[in-house]
Amino acid sequence: MFTRKSMDDLQRIAAAENQNAPKFPLILILDDVRSMQNVGSAFRTADAFAVTALYLCGYTPQPPHRDIHKTALGATETVTWKHFSGVAEAIAAARDEGYQVVSVEQAHNSIGLNTAAAEFLERPTALIFGNEVSGVSDTALAASDACIEIPQYGSKHSLNITVSLGIVVWEFVRRKSIS
Repeated sequence: MFTRKSMDDLQRIAAAENQNAPKFPLILILDDVRSMQNVGSAFRTADAFAVTALYLCGYTPQPPHRDIHKTALGATETVTWKHFSGVAEAIAAARDEGYQVVSVEQAHNSIGLNTAAAEFLERPTALIFGNEVSGVSDTALAASDACIEIPQYGSKHSLNITVSLGIVVWEFVRRKSIS
């Protein structure tokens, strides 16, 4: 028989302790994402997987906003985030911190997430996720060190940005121990 775990069973750290807790060397860059719910969900995923930071670029909505908070469930208070006027500035900041820059997009010469070498996935990485309609911008693609895509087998060949974010972040995290 299964029973739901209590909050004590989950042994989560307190929000105040989270800022100084070890993080996975991942920065998530949202490139002109338009939906506040997607931004809130990205915050929640960033918190769940203890990523280093979330970079919001261009017209991507930023906290405080009730629609972001509704989906983030407090993660805007536990995840380090910054806003940049454009994706080029966010990429430059990530590079200055020693991160490789990887776009997540269906593109020519992309690497399948399922076939990416462990050495590649284990390096500190800034992952770029694009607009819900147009995807990762040409500016970001041109500035990326690599591009990865999630293999898909259905007829639509499209996933919501936050579903993609969850899949890719999980793959990076499962291959690397926390620093």
